[in-house]
Parts: sequence; C-alpha cells; structure tokens
Amino acid sequence: MNDASQRTVFGQPAGLATLFLTELWERFTYYGIQSLLILFMVAPAAKGGLGLGDKASASIYGLYVGSTYLLGLLGGWIADRLVGAQRAVIAGGVLIALGNALLALGTTSVFFVGLLIIAMGVGLLKPNVSALVATLYPEGGARRDAGFSIFYMGINTGAFIGPWVVPLVAAAAGWRIGFGVSAIGMVLGVAQFLWTRRLLGGAGREVPPGQRASWTPIVVLFAAAAAAVALAVSGRVAVDPALLGSFATWAFGFLAVAYFAYLLFFAGLDATERQRVLVMVALFAGSVTFWAGYFQQGASFNLFAARYTDMHIFGWNAPPGILQSMDALFVIILAGVFAALWLALGRRGRDPSPVAKFGVALLLLGGGFLVMYVAAQRVLGGHLVLSTWLIATYFLHVCGEMCISPVGLSNMSKLVPPRFVGQAMGMWFLSLSLGGNLAGQLTGQYDASHLESLPALFLRIFWYGIVAGAVMLALTPLSRRLLAGVK
Repeated sequence: MNDASQRTVFGQPAGLATLFLTELWERFTYYGIQSLLILFMVAPAAKGGLGLGDKASASIYGLYVGSTYLLGLLGGWIADRLVGAQRAVIAGGVLIALGNALLALGTTSVFFVGLLIIAMGVGLLKPNVSALVATLYPEGGARRDAGFSIFYMGINTGAFIGPWVVPLVAAAAGWRIGFGVSAIGMVLGVAQFLWTRRLLGGAGREVPPGQRASWTPIVVLFAAAAAAVALAVSGRVAVDPALLGSFATWAFGFLAVAYFAYLLFFAGLDATERQRVLVMVALFAGSVTFWAGYFQQGASFNLFAARYTDMHIFGWNAPPGILQSMDALFVIILAGVFAALWLALGRRGRDPSPVAKFGVALLLLGGGFLVMYVAAQRVLGGHLVLSTWLIATYFLHVCGEMCISPVGLSNMSKLVPPRFVGQAMGMWFLSLSLGGNLAGQLTGQYDASHLESLPALFLRIFWYGIVAGAVMLALTPLSRRLLAGVK
C-alpha cells in the first residue's frame, strides 16, 4: 500500500472520509429524488408535473425502488468479476448524475429512461462503496465496527439533508430544478471520490486475474434492456406500469421460492443446515412484509403529506417531501440506542432471537399504520391533520427498522454454509426489492376519488404487520431450537 492509503484520521483510515462523502452524496441524491418522485408524477401538467394517475405513479415508484435493490446484485458481480469496486463506484456515480440530469431536462419518456439509468447507477455504486469500507480494515475487529458506524452516519446524513434541500429548491424554483440539484450533488460526490481515491490505495482497484469473467452476459443484458426501452419510448410497445409491477412481484416471488427450494432439496445440505434454511425463509417473509410497509414513506405517505396534512409549521409553509427527512433523523438518534440495548441484553443473556426481533419490528410497523389509520379517519371528517401524525409514524417505523435491518443483514450470512454466504446476502436484498415493489402495488389501492380507500389501505397494512409480527413471535421458541449453535 502507498503512504496515502496508510494515513489515519482519529485512528481511522483516511480513505473512510472518501467513502463517507461518496455515500453521503449518493443518499442525498437518492432520497432527494424520492421526496419528489410520486408528487411530481401525479402533479398536473399545468403545474409542471407529469399528470399521471395515482395507481400508475405508485407502480412506477415501486418498480424504481425495487430495481435499485435488485440491480445491486448485478452491480456487485460486475465489480467482483469485471471492473473492480473503485471503477464500479465511479461508473455508478456518473450514471446517477446522468439519470438525474435527464429527470431535470428531458421529456416525459426521457424522464423514465432517467429513472432506469439512476437505478443502474445505484446498483453499481451502493454495494461496492460498502465493500470498499470493509477492505480498509483487513484486521477486522472493533475498529472495523467503528468504521462502519461512522460510514452509517454518512448514509443517514445524506438521507436527512436530501429531503430538506431538494424539496425546498423544487418548491422555490420548480420540479426540474430540484432534480437538477440532485444531479449536482452526485457530481460533487464523484468529483471528491476521484480527487481523494488515492487514500484507498489498491483496494478494489483491479479484479484478480483468476476471478475475471466475460463481458458477454452484460453486453447481452444491456442490449436487451436498451431494445426494450427503445420500443417503449417510441410507442411501439405500450407499457402498463401496474401490470409490469404485478409481473415483477410474481417474478421476484418465484425467484425466492425457487432458491429456497434449491437450498432445501438440491444443495447437499445436512439436516441441521436445512433447519436453518427454514429460519431464513421466515426472515425473508418477515423482511418483505416490513419493507412493503416501510417504503410507503415515498409513496402513500408523501401523497398524504401533500393532500391531507397541514404543512404550516411555525408560520412556514413547508414542502410535503421534507417530512421524509425525519426518518433519517430518527435513525441517527436511535442507532446507538438500539446497539447499546442489544449489548446490554446480551450481557444478561436475554438478547432476543432474530425471529423475535423481526416480530417486534413488524408490530412496530403495524403500530405506525394504526396511527396513520386514525389520522386518515380524521381526514374523512373533512380535516387537515398535523404533521405530527406522520412524524410519530416515522418514529415507530424507524424503531422497527433498528430491530430488523442490521439483524437481518447479520443473520442471513450466519444461517448458511460459507459457500452460500454471497447468495444469502443476495436473498436479503431481494427481500428489499420485493418489498419496495409491493409498496408501490399497495399504494395503488388508494383511490383519491374514493377517500375511504385511504384509511382502508392503512388498516390493511396494519393487519399485515400485526399478524406477521404475532406469527414471528409465536415461532420464536421453535426458531431457537433450529438455531442451536448459531452465534
């Protein structure tokens, strides 16, 4: 390693600052877009929006969120086998900036091409910037844990600032200027990465010769995607977002079922290993249910904020997308609290099993939707409601996220033999992808012309969370027996 890559700042590798800022700007862009996306799509053309219906807009939102996680699997493979993590991060950042520029400058058709390009960019950048953090700590241990905690703060700092800055700019200067600010944010992220990447040394710069793969499948996949986009943009093929979203749900679900069937019956696992796969199935199902509700933040919750929430805060007429920043703020506040809680329970031998933590997360999710159901009932009575209803819901949901996100990521890798760890992580991200797509499908059940459909939607997701949480808690004793020996 060169001298630059050996530099430290407060005991941490100096390269961590490079990755911290890269991820900060990527999340600034991602959540900045999300705070505007569905509101821009449903806004009338006379007000600068696309004038799409709620159902189509919700389906597009779900497909967008789902594809960013699904393409992360491909992005990781491209970095590992073709270009290296550093080049993948640079290429991903460039694609994100380009996609945002298309949102800001393009026609309606080009807008959707921009979303696809952004999803491809996130798929390249997101998994590989995290992988680069790991390479800075070859020794592992507590120092590495501390490094990831700092990096996690970068994620949530960007996720907090983006939904503040981008909606404010969009409210003052127009939707497309808001998207333009997101593009500038990612340009800054790429520029600082290129300027300071020397601090990373050789980490992720090259692919070891023995691991190199052929570009052929990527070229074929890209050509097929380009052809499909060209047909859609030209109008030769009509695209129904709701139908496409439904197809994606079934396709993702089939992929999950097929993979778990492979692990159970064809992967050569012994009886103990197959028992642990059953726990993986339960965690996967719980994860999908949780994220289908959690990702309502950029869908039905944004619509609720725009249409039914009094956004006058201390005399200031706040843009509705700004409430999404509360999610990241609560993560920043609560991450250390929950980490300390798990450690304290562990020292007393009372650390809940992963299945129990998932159960609590789902109950908290349901609790948040009960809050929103009550708020929606007040809306039926003809009232605008205070933003505190959404803020309380975000608080409950972030408490749930603290019980499910780090726990699921950790345990999916523990429940399979080492040769399947990469695939297990892929299944975790597939659960987020399926949950994100389902979030759009669920929001599509809300019909603004029949306002009673709004509390009905929130009540439905409340029951999903409560029933799923109760099932997970009921399975806890069995899961403890199946997880015997897993630490």
